[in-house]
Amino acid sequence: MQHYFIDKELTEHQTFILPNDIYHHFVSVLRSKVGEKCEIVDSSEKNFIAQLISTAKDEVNIKILELNPKNVEFPYSVNIICGIPKKEKAEWIVQKATEMGAKSITFVDTDWSIAKWTGNKINRKLERLNKIARSAAEQSHRNIIPKVGFYNNIQEIKNVNYDVKVLAYEESAKQGEKSALKTCLDNLKQNNSIVAFFGPEGGISPKEVNCLNELGFINCGLGARILRTETAPLYFLSALSFECELR
Repeated sequence: MQHYFIDKELTEHQTFILPNDIYHHFVSVLRSKVGEKCEIVDSSEKNFIAQLISTAKDEVNIKILELNPKNVEFPYSVNIICGIPKKEKAEWIVQKATEMGAKSITFVDTDWSIAKWTGNKINRKLERLNKIARSAAEQSHRNIIPKVGFYNNIQEIKNVNYDVKVLAYEESAKQGEKSALKTCLDNLKQNNSIVAFFGPEGGISPKEVNCLNELGFINCGLGARILRTETAPLYFLSALSFECELR
């Protein structure tokens, strides 16, 4: 069943005209017929089953049938912060982190970032990445669309509060650290927020590690192997999913 997001609140049995983008995909591209159903998530993150009642573009063409109780979201607010990666890796991270349950993905300019986002490039990047997040949220049948943002530096992180803070640190992995991530996940409670920080290809500078530690981030190894910058967030999200959804 196709899955879409709409920017208004819905109620059961409501009828309305599909937005142009949804109409184009559901009716024009997929050639859906009257009677076919889809899922529509409204602005309050409620998931509804809807039915096509007309294939005409400019008249009432969709009806909300019932609330869909399915909820695929983590019981926590899961947030990812990444040093700016090279080339198209940001798009990969956003797409896959969305599929795997992140609530937000934020990129930050770090001391050793090889890639740099400046000026108008930041807004263009964020516009593109937020579109990717929306598409990935539809594909994975999420109840929310993750927000993709940008920090100019690590100091801006202190303006946001999280209950649990994790720093994926290469040196911890090299030293064989095994328990910090498990301990952090064990400390999570229903509706807590967790943030995980991942460095870019160039790694994280000692100054930035100290800064993040002062902000309450716990250095964690992610297994025995050194992971690429685009792989590490997915490892973390997989571990979190196993811990809270599959055990």
